[in-house]
Amino acid sequence: MSSDSTASDDIHSSSPRGLRPVHVSRRCYGGLCERERKRERGRETQKFTMKSNVLLLLLLLTAFTCGEDNTAEELQVEILEGPETCSVLSTMGDTLQIHYTGKLMDGKVIDSSLSRDPVVVELGKRTVIPGLEQSLVGVCEGQKIKATIPPHLAYGKKGYPPTIPGDAVLEFEVEVISLTQQTPWQKMINDVFPMVCLALVPTLLGLVGLYLYQKANAKKPGKKKSKDKKMKKK
Repeated sequence: MSSDSTASDDIHSSSPRGLRPVHVSRRCYGGLCERERKRERGRETQKFTMKSNVLLLLLLLTAFTCGEDNTAEELQVEILEGPETCSVLSTMGDTLQIHYTGKLMDGKVIDSSLSRDPVVVELGKRTVIPGLEQSLVGVCEGQKIKATIPPHLAYGKKGYPPTIPGDAVLEFEVEVISLTQQTPWQKMINDVFPMVCLALVPTLLGLVGLYLYQKANAKKPGKKKSKDKKMKKK
C-alpha cells in the first residue's frame, strides 16, 4: 500500500463517522463567499443612496431657507393707489412732499405725519431712513405706496428705544403729495460739482507743496548773503 493511500486512510479514520467532509469553495475570500460579497455590495449601495438622498434634501432645505432670508432682507414696495398715467418719475435730487404712517409689523404706529404738514424729502440728502428714501425713487405725484423696510435699511440692531425695538421690520404707507424735479443747475451742482471738487484736491495739494518748496528754497540765498556781508566786515 502506498504512502498516499495510507495518509488518506488516516485522515478519513480520524474524522467522526456519519459526518461528511467539508468542501471549501474556491470563491471564498477573507471568510466571505461570493454571495455574501454581493449582499454586502448591495447594502453599501443602499447606504450610499440613502446618504445621497439625505444630503440632497438638506441642500434643498438650505436653499429654501436662504431664499426666505434674502426675501426678508430686501426692500419691498407695493403700489396701493396711483394716477392712470405717470409721465414723471422721481429720481435722486428731486424734492417730494409726502404724508406717511410708519408701523411695526404687529400694527403698532410708531410715527405719522397726517396731523402735521407734509414732510419735505430731497432724495439723496439722507434726511430719512435709507429704506424710506429708496422706496421714494421711481414714484410719481399722487401715488400711494406701502414699503416694507428690513432692519438694515431702518434702525438696525439697536433700534430706536423705546419706540422701535432692535432688528425691527418697519412698514410705511406713503402718499406723494407733490414732486418737484431738480433743475439743470441743481443737477450740475449735485452731480458735477462734487466730481470737480475731487479732481481739484490733488491740484490744490500740488500747488501748496510747490509754494512751500519755493518758500523754503528762497530763504537759503538770503542766509548766504548775510554770511558774506559779515565776512566782508571782518
